[in-house]
Amino acid sequence: MTHAMTQWVLFFIATLVANSAHSQPWQLQHLPWGDPDFQGIWTTATVTTLERPDELSELVLTPEQALAVEQGMEDLQEAIDNIADGDLEAGGDVGGYNSFWMDPGTRALRVRGEPRSSIIVYPQEGEIPYTLKSQLRFYWNAYKMLSRENNPEERPEGERCTVGFGSTGGPPMLPVLYNNNYQFMQSPGHVGILVEMNHNVRNIRLGGEPLPPQIKPWLGDSLGHWDGDTLVVETTQFHPQQFMRLAIKHQLMMATDTRVIERFTRISENEIVYEFTVSDPELYTEDWRGELTLRRSAGPIYEYACHEGNYALPNILDGARQKEQED
Repeated sequence: MTHAMTQWVLFFIATLVANSAHSQPWQLQHLPWGDPDFQGIWTTATVTTLERPDELSELVLTPEQALAVEQGMEDLQEAIDNIADGDLEAGGDVGGYNSFWMDPGTRALRVRGEPRSSIIVYPQEGEIPYTLKSQLRFYWNAYKMLSRENNPEERPEGERCTVGFGSTGGPPMLPVLYNNNYQFMQSPGHVGILVEMNHNVRNIRLGGEPLPPQIKPWLGDSLGHWDGDTLVVETTQFHPQQFMRLAIKHQLMMATDTRVIERFTRISENEIVYEFTVSDPELYTEDWRGELTLRRSAGPIYEYACHEGNYALPNILDGARQKEQED
């Protein structure tokens, strides 16, 4: 066989192997002890918010609506970076981060390919169904948290670097303005989820008993089990200071006894469908549900160094003392 013929045969064989590999349907891999393999780094970044905007009435977006939502985020990013020429007025608003520091995502949420107007799928209105009493309580607590400047423990947990802003650590695990990555690690009897923002870790025990009621971890007490190839996690006993979860893209209120049931289903090499149900008859008129997609993300996750060089919290308190003297 000539050299040219040998090369042609090898090329033909390589083409057949490659085509065969591409034609094979994706199959979920299992770890040596039998559990489905969810390991890796995933992201929830999306421009879609928890609750549905007033201008959108349906859960499923048309292609044109999805493009408009995505364009809206792009326009906002440009506006943030459009700083006026000249010096800023003394004592005025100096603004916040420019878009270099933000990673909110660029696309509307898609679940199994379907573009969504909100993470909430039920109730149909796409809003958290607070009771009237709990809604008034929410506004009062939000006002107190954002207006009191006498004690660091009165400020939001994100400012204090105990947990991430809003409900990024969860559950439910919701996207925020940046650092929306999660690393899944598994061992027999456990699933660990490293939350990028403030490097909290959810330790999900597969089976077993709940923690004693007086123990209330920051991210709650999570017990899991496998329903076929779906990871089901039930969480309650949240830390009382996780009561108000405030972020730009979502604001919600949850109590220590609120119950969250999550379902993680890996549907492809690069996607996990994440479903959750939140229950608390003291806060909500009915259970509410949401859906997200965790997408494969390039790693690694670097340390979220919240405290190092972060002068925001002492400056908030110092500024309040200065204002008190001036008044």
